[in-house]
Amino acid sequence: MLKELRGSDVIIECLLEQGVDTVFGYPGGAVLNIYDSLYKYSDKIHHVITAHEQAACHAADGYSRTTGRTGVVIATSGPGATNLVTGIATAYMDSIPMVAITGNVTRDLLGLDSFQEVDICGITMPITKHNYIVKDPAELADIIREAFYIANEGRKGPVLIDIPKDITGALMVYEKKEPKKVVNHNPEGINEEIAAAAELIKNAEKPFIYAGGGVVSADATEEMAEFVRKVDAPVSLSLMGQCALDNTKDCYIGMLGMHGTKTAAMTLSECDLMIVLGSRFSDRVLCNAKTFAKDKKIIHIDIDPAEIGKNIDVYSHVTGDVKYILAKLCELLPDMKHEAWMNTVMDWKKQYALRMVPIESEDEVLPQDVIEELDRLTDGKAIISTEVGQHQMWAAQYYNFKCPRSFASSGGLGTMGYGFGAGMGAKVGNPDRTVVNIAGDGSFFMNCNELSSLAKHKIPLIELVFENDVLGMVRQWQRLFYGKRFSQTNIERGTDLMKLADAFGVEGIRITKKSEIKPMLEKVLKCGKPCLVDVIINKDINVLPMVPAGADVSQPIMNIELD
Repeated sequence: MLKELRGSDVIIECLLEQGVDTVFGYPGGAVLNIYDSLYKYSDKIHHVITAHEQAACHAADGYSRTTGRTGVVIATSGPGATNLVTGIATAYMDSIPMVAITGNVTRDLLGLDSFQEVDICGITMPITKHNYIVKDPAELADIIREAFYIANEGRKGPVLIDIPKDITGALMVYEKKEPKKVVNHNPEGINEEIAAAAELIKNAEKPFIYAGGGVVSADATEEMAEFVRKVDAPVSLSLMGQCALDNTKDCYIGMLGMHGTKTAAMTLSECDLMIVLGSRFSDRVLCNAKTFAKDKKIIHIDIDPAEIGKNIDVYSHVTGDVKYILAKLCELLPDMKHEAWMNTVMDWKKQYALRMVPIESEDEVLPQDVIEELDRLTDGKAIISTEVGQHQMWAAQYYNFKCPRSFASSGGLGTMGYGFGAGMGAKVGNPDRTVVNIAGDGSFFMNCNELSSLAKHKIPLIELVFENDVLGMVRQWQRLFYGKRFSQTNIERGTDLMKLADAFGVEGIRITKKSEIKPMLEKVLKCGKPCLVDVIINKDINVLPMVPAGADVSQPIMNIELD
């Protein structure tokens, strides 16, 4: 049915077509028409305003990662649009489907250095799958529909739509349409590639499975679990792939790479076939591309042909949808047994189990104890978001994820300030699940203003801050490689986080010793309100193991001598 609507109403109608019921954003002059329509449609679309546009973008990202739906963020022109850039780049690096809608000056003012005008399409071209500036009102609806399709087709990612203000105010004809179904068409010859991969797997005596975020993105975790069962092999997961497999399974041996486990490193060294699923071979995994899995047969399975052979040469590959590929492999493969190999790997797993050691006293708080207690109290079923730094690695090392889409962390861009917004988006999208953002105090001070967003919207997110008064990961590098010259990494701001929590109107809880960990976490998990947990830890606690940049991944540092 045809009807005449303002452009801003067309935008909202198109969002509803796509099943959108939640958007994140911040109003401003160039998007006043859109916000006027959001007011009219407030019974159909819930809008979450943050304290800063970057947090809104991260919230849309965290919403997408943990729900599997496309995140939507709205910002005004100029600084509103540029404040989205880091969030868009974060989503791009981690292949997260998101649609960013920005306003701009009216078409007659474009290119004149008008007030709050910026070429956001030019700025974001390298960090979006595609972007648009709408010049013709008749194209608005179809551009929005196409943006959602592109964001979700193939290797997923963010799309930006820049809309001049006069387009949002213009009258135009609108006709409702059903969304185009996303079908990842596998390339011709894929079944032959899958058959060849199956033969390699059948003939392997020491297979090793390594999976990344592509498995989660493709909703292929059930197929992965069946594949792991069939092959009977040890499994390592990338940072992005943390919830691709139940971490409590015996076959799971931890991460691989710079902060991976010694067990994963030894398994890589001794395997005869590495099966890589939905992972792009990041430099943080390879460490040294020239020595990584040298002389090993590698099967690389990924949806993006550009990733095949980009960072490392592989023996064989299958390019396509990992969900389809794993299902086909499971049809072709018999139930396999590698008892001797698995026993060897399990012995390594026991021998090289991770264990932090107290530095000053037996009752001091260790991040491992906090995260493992959080894991026990939530049965591994909470959604965990993180900032970037030592705490990020501790979360990946010590929380045993049992459910898919339970981890939101900036893997590729490494964005400090990401986790708080992402955690808010995750909680909005998953109101019945416990959501915890794990932060360091360095990252926390980049986004602590978002405590006001928690209080305003009554979002019961748990913000857990490891406070050590230093930029821990950078300081760790300074200790190892810069002669202990701790340049600008002792932050020591002197802020009382409990007073800060009170000022923002959220619950504040502090943990200062080991004996407080369980009772305080039990208290916060029962709180049901926005909560800031201040965990005081020693500044000299490091993330181990650690492979120095450019070193062989099989030779991690297992201990760091302190002063």
